[in-house]
Amino acid sequence: MQGWGKIMKFGFEDLGKMFATYKETFLPSFLVDFTMYFTTYGELIGGFLLVIGLFRNAAYYVLAAILLLVSFGHGLTNPIWDLQHVIFRAILLGTCLVLPATWDQWQVDRFFRKKLRPFICI
Repeated sequence: MQGWGKIMKFGFEDLGKMFATYKETFLPSFLVDFTMYFTTYGELIGGFLLVIGLFRNAAYYVLAAILLLVSFGHGLTNPIWDLQHVIFRAILLGTCLVLPATWDQWQVDRFFRKKLRPFICI
């Protein structure tokens, strides 16, 4: 929902204004722009993939990378020990990442694995 809110509620003009404070740091502006798009679409697509259960691990790793970027970005503008935006999401993400994939009975990946299993040669 974070990515959905960024696109539908704010739009990229307002999002660019929110990211303008990071352009005043030592970071190059193209890197700040890339991060703005990467975090927005990564949260939107990664969250959607987790809801439907497709490419579960890839979505977790993309969302983990986004959390690292957000932590770094907040550290540039605010003291790094103020992790109220990140810590609960990081705990949830870490917990979901270490849980066995077999516990997720509703994931779409299970259907693809069953169909592809006879073709896998290990």
